[in-house]
Amino acid sequence: MEEGFGVRVPDWPNLHWVDVIGAAEDKGNGVALLQTTAGELEVSLLASGARIRTQRQREYDYGLLIAEPEVLPARITAGENFTQLKTDSYELKIEHTPFCFEFSRRGRAVQQSPTDAHFVKRFRLPPLARLEDGWFWSFELRSGEPVYGLGEKWGKLDKRGQLVRSFNCDALGVNAEISYKNSPFAWSPAGWGLFAHTPAPVTHGGGYAPWSQRAYGMVIEDQLFDLFILASDHGAAMLESYTALTGRSPVPPLWSAGVILSKAYYKTGEEIIAVAKQVRARKMPCDVITFDGRAWQDTDTRFAFEWDPTRYPDPARVVNQLKELEFKICVWEYPLVSTRHPWFDELARKGWLLKDRRSGDAYRYSWDQRAFGPVLTPLPESGIVDFTHPDAYAFWRDAHQPLFELGVDMIKADFGEQVEDDNILSHSGDSGRALHNVYAHLYNRCVYEAAERYCKTGPFLFSRSSWIGCQRFPSQWGGDPQADWGGMAGNIRGGLSWGLTGAPFYATDIGGFYGDQRNDALYVRWVQAGIFSAHMRLHGIGAREPWSYSAEAERAVLNALTLRYRLIPYIRQTMRCASQTGLPVQRAMALAFPEDRAAWAFEDQFMFGDDLLVAPCLNPEGRVEIYLPAGDWYQFPTGRTFVGGRVHRFSLALDELAVFAPQGAKIPLGPAVQHTEMLAEDQVEEYWQAG
Repeated sequence: MEEGFGVRVPDWPNLHWVDVIGAAEDKGNGVALLQTTAGELEVSLLASGARIRTQRQREYDYGLLIAEPEVLPARITAGENFTQLKTDSYELKIEHTPFCFEFSRRGRAVQQSPTDAHFVKRFRLPPLARLEDGWFWSFELRSGEPVYGLGEKWGKLDKRGQLVRSFNCDALGVNAEISYKNSPFAWSPAGWGLFAHTPAPVTHGGGYAPWSQRAYGMVIEDQLFDLFILASDHGAAMLESYTALTGRSPVPPLWSAGVILSKAYYKTGEEIIAVAKQVRARKMPCDVITFDGRAWQDTDTRFAFEWDPTRYPDPARVVNQLKELEFKICVWEYPLVSTRHPWFDELARKGWLLKDRRSGDAYRYSWDQRAFGPVLTPLPESGIVDFTHPDAYAFWRDAHQPLFELGVDMIKADFGEQVEDDNILSHSGDSGRALHNVYAHLYNRCVYEAAERYCKTGPFLFSRSSWIGCQRFPSQWGGDPQADWGGMAGNIRGGLSWGLTGAPFYATDIGGFYGDQRNDALYVRWVQAGIFSAHMRLHGIGAREPWSYSAEAERAVLNALTLRYRLIPYIRQTMRCASQTGLPVQRAMALAFPEDRAAWAFEDQFMFGDDLLVAPCLNPEGRVEIYLPAGDWYQFPTGRTFVGGRVHRFSLALDELAVFAPQGAKIPLGPAVQHTEMLAEDQVEEYWQAG
């Protein structure tokens, strides 16, 4: 399958280094205007740091920022060879030949052009250079400085040494660099953050040795740029600054904290009702049941918000039976319309589908059929909805109304990565490269707005593909992991990396999406990890109901799910914190313990909220190695005491968890229930005390 437009590697000998020409113009509002050999640049200081951008900006505003940040009234010194902007807290000095900068906060250096020098040159890499189709920036990266963020990535959370591409892909798993959710925002515990506000692809080399092991290189594949250099004392403050620019999530509805049951796929109404009755009969805690893509749509003619009439002649009957069993209902969608459905010609005639620049006709997207098999049946040639067209956007949003009126509670917004061709043209005037990533933002926003308008039980969304600002439309899941231990580990790291990029809510495909081998231990351990995530979904190709595994596995899973529901008061408290601050529910150790550098190396464990440290078991033997920071820690829920500041090793029984709380922590617990309709919003039965 195509992986997009390809990584842009700078043509080093032919880069056009940017120089500033003459003295800057003080525009009188805290903005300095620089004339350069590559056009006019605007420079300003903000409460969160500095901003440098081309004066000309994109005509179409995709709404990635929630508002234009206020510019601080800086004192501007405009010399022939330098420009200085200064406030009581910040100082930004720009030298003119070549363009390079130093940025400090309260007298301490935050970021600067790299000190990576050449035998005879001050800079080995250009601090700023113009490319044929974009820009190259370079920044200082001190020895040992880690780099976090850059979206949902499956490998090491510390991106130093990696070449990372901010480019949404239908990744078909969690085993490579490509991923579904990206954002060109990186930060370091050293106190700096870099955020490229753009819809376009961005390639990052953070200490990537083929470029420079001591510099951060960034290729912005856009004719324009808008760069924020953020400053903060620690990671939590950095995420607060980033989400102040790009938005924070509302608190999802109470029922979304319950279990979501799914598979690819329940084929008939009778099958899904039978499973729902089994859930209740076996006392499995569960709130949501899912009609995946083929479960309710005719594949040949999708997507058109229609129930397949051959299997669902009366969808209201099926929905009502599920409602009587106290289930919320999730249905699947994607933003493509089959050429075999009458909607294709109708929407094409109205100009509501993305166009082929060469012909002017509606673009026809053809799927790479190599990814499909007996379950994932081949998909038809399709048009792609143009969400930049206001009428198309309104049409797609309002087409959800009958679903919500029928009783649907939640949309699984799948795909969104299909704008893969630079010959695609949108109503906004942007082509494929500029539209590719931001398309996910527009799609998610449209569907979330539909839920805000029409859903009777509160807006909630499950999306796979995301870009800058998608944290405003909760929640996201990590698509399509392989059903093995590496798939589980990669999926969890993807969620932690997404959280380090300012997105607070995430779920994995518990049990793995593809390659299922009916592995009891894997399923149980994945469930046990999943109860300590913002949202929790059992999903994959094949059955994911606990009783489809062994009796021992079913018992362990039901125990874990019962604990999940008892933790809902704690989860809700953590969700409210996330909504207010931008902190994720699952917090990587570098974020949770900024002063304990030893903790940062343990990238497979995380804090769940403020008070629970979770080490998922990632092997069939039950072995867990966990680092506990300084202080006394108590295993949850057994209460066993452990000394911090060291590594502990465990061999866990199948129903045992490696979860710990620090001395003094109080964990609110609710009653053991089968679904959230049995709960009040803040119902607490007791507090579990650490120590």
